[in-house]
Amino acid sequence: MFKLAWKAARAAWPAVKLLPLRAAVALGSSGLGQPVRPAQLWKAYAIVLPVGLITLWAIPQVTWVMSPSISAIAVRVSPGPIRKADYVMFMLSHPLAGPKPVNVTKQALCMPGERIDLIEKPSRTPGAPYGTFDGWYYCNEHLLSVSKPYGRNRMKLDHWQPTEATIPPGFIFVGSSHPDGFDSRYYGPVALDRLTRMEKVL
Repeated sequence: MFKLAWKAARAAWPAVKLLPLRAAVALGSSGLGQPVRPAQLWKAYAIVLPVGLITLWAIPQVTWVMSPSISAIAVRVSPGPIRKADYVMFMLSHPLAGPKPVNVTKQALCMPGERIDLIEKPSRTPGAPYGTFDGWYYCNEHLLSVSKPYGRNRMKLDHWQPTEATIPPGFIFVGSSHPDGFDSRYYGPVALDRLTRMEKVL
């Protein structure tokens, strides 16, 4: 996550470095590569450099969310206890996620001690064979999400089977209501010590 952010900041620096000259042009210079009057250049530096430095500081603090299942474009770390509906980030290792662990962002949907129910119903997925079931997950009788029998490239997905009536201590059911979300409905609740609390930026 931080390597990608640092690369983005380094990539942005050449453009940021040119901002004062571009601003000077806007303030009356004849163009890039042409002599700039010192007063204009210093005025441009005073206006643009603070903005550029703030931008360079902010880029590494933000993580871009690549999943359409979450209603956030960018998030950042937000220290503090995780509460229901908070955004959380963790490393996910699963064949569906790719050959290497990836950072994923989800929401905390069902908390430790809350009641979790699974109701299996005949699958509504087009092309699913007869006898295939979807998993409907409820937290305190509130519908969270519905599993699908297949993922990308028709990879078979097994939905999580709760073994207790409540979410165990130290774990959180994470995910979203998006029908294509890949979350706890497939791999079960995630340990709290693996989760980082995030807040939405965009």
